[in-house]
Amino acid sequence: MHDLDILVIGGGIGGLTAAIALRAEGHRVTVIERDPEWTVYGVGIIQQGNVLRAMDHLGLLDDYLAAAVGFDFVAVHAPDGALVAKVPSHRLVEGCPANVGIGRRALQRVLVERAREAGTTVLLGVTAQEIVEKGHGVDVRFSDGGDRTFDLVIGADGVHSRTRRQLFPDGPEPYFTGQSVWRYNLPRPADLDSLHVYNGPTGAGLVPIGDGLMYLYLTTPEPGNPRYSQSGLAEAMRARVPAPLADLAEQITDDAEVVYRPLETLFLEGPWHKGRVVLLGDAVHASTPHLGQGAGMAIEDAIVLAEEIGRHGTPDAGFTAYRERRFERCRYIVEESLAICRGQLGEGPAIDNAKATAAMFAVTAQPI
Repeated sequence: MHDLDILVIGGGIGGLTAAIALRAEGHRVTVIERDPEWTVYGVGIIQQGNVLRAMDHLGLLDDYLAAAVGFDFVAVHAPDGALVAKVPSHRLVEGCPANVGIGRRALQRVLVERAREAGTTVLLGVTAQEIVEKGHGVDVRFSDGGDRTFDLVIGADGVHSRTRRQLFPDGPEPYFTGQSVWRYNLPRPADLDSLHVYNGPTGAGLVPIGDGLMYLYLTTPEPGNPRYSQSGLAEAMRARVPAPLADLAEQITDDAEVVYRPLETLFLEGPWHKGRVVLLGDAVHASTPHLGQGAGMAIEDAIVLAEEIGRHGTPDAGFTAYRERRFERCRYIVEESLAICRGQLGEGPAIDNAKATAAMFAVTAQPI
């Protein structure tokens, strides 16, 4: 299929990457994003070699690396803070680091600039109110009163995807794992040259994301999925910092800068498409962040989807081939990330983070 008019629902990492990949194939692309301000968390994200390889494929590598901090191993610590392993990573792009830490806002700027340079139409503050397939197209009614017919529609609208619910109203819903993640930006010590992971009932990590900047994350048990008001978030996070990182707790002072998110997970075992509408990223395989591959899987989805659309003559054939290429890899990330989460919660065997990380590096080093 060539020269298609495609709607991408969702302007996050997966949606923007899909737009860039599809424009490179010559398709016309419109991205709609419900947030009129297009806001992004101010903290960072960990991305491994498979993402660097994907950015190279998309022609984004130089801009991407300029906004990131590279590192070649993951340092794993015991609950008492003792260093137990340095897990080397696979360098998948010659002359480049194996992994990076990057600010989410910096990553968004790279993707937005390239998507717009490539000719993507972006509509902010707009949602798809109704999606109806008719013949050889999909009629979409927008929240701003407009309507338009597209050849294909891609739902990249996250774990609580409205598109998924419209396609599969009886399908599975994301569920709370019992754990939440807290994130906060802090000054980066000069000797912090990699991701440092701390095991224990409260997981923790330090991630370099810029000159003089890192972020601290905590994964904590939160029985009953409590909701916290913004007032008091800094104090609540300080109280959860494990002993080996206690000296950092006093720097967590600004409620507004704490990013708190309950961890939910989802994997769609059945079809990932219906007719001319297909899903990608967290809309079909939302993982917990324990292996740092949620965004990486969405980026890979976008590349594979664009390739398979171009290789096949019908939406069903292209979308089926896309799911076949992505299914086992994405399921692995969802299941192994959840196993670490459950181990931390005492709901399953404790997972050796060093071994799990090394295994993940080996899997994601394989071609997509």
